[in-house]
Amino acid sequence: MTTTRLCLIRHGETTWNAEKRLQGHTNIPLNAKGETQARQMAQALKDTRFTFDVLYTSDLKRAVDTAAALVQLFGVVAQVDSNLRERHFGALQGLSINEAPLLRPDIWQAHITRALDHELEGGESIRQFALRVQKVLDRIEEQYSGKTVLMVSHGGTLDMMYRIASNQALSTQRVASVPNASLNWLTHRLDSGWVVEQWADTRHLKGSALENVDL
Repeated sequence: MTTTRLCLIRHGETTWNAEKRLQGHTNIPLNAKGETQARQMAQALKDTRFTFDVLYTSDLKRAVDTAAALVQLFGVVAQVDSNLRERHFGALQGLSINEAPLLRPDIWQAHITRALDHELEGGESIRQFALRVQKVLDRIEEQYSGKTVLMVSHGGTLDMMYRIASNQALSTQRVASVPNASLNWLTHRLDSGWVVEQWADTRHLKGSALENVDL
């Protein structure tokens, strides 16, 4: 039975992560801790003699910078794909989780209750986001069937992939942790589709990793 394996990596920490500020499509770089986390993640994969067929990354700087540690250590070229971006959080982008309920209470309420068709004033609805992520998974399976794909993306994007693989409803609250620089594994077989193999592995990091607040 042909098995496609997908290793998903959330980008390293940013200053906005530390401030619990919603990033979305805002192009925020890694902070010093995030750069260290990226190197630790890459080295951990190298130490296990991990092999893969292709490396993909979101085009946002925090993901590209995380992927750069893999590029340097493995000597590969990263394929940049804007469809791997975080969800666009519209008017909430740039606000912290403490500021948003005060400054945009209506939009924040739609966000935390997971109103599936609300675009957060100029952003991306959950349904739109889910469709984008599903198309990525479908394309990866079609193009790299039987291969191992390494992918650097974002907390919300990885959570959506977890939902798709585990058949979790879009309207339900998050159940999966997505720490910075974590390793997360999905596999695909013709008889079972995508399934979660392992999730939220941060054993390679020296120190704690922040959870995702963008969901």
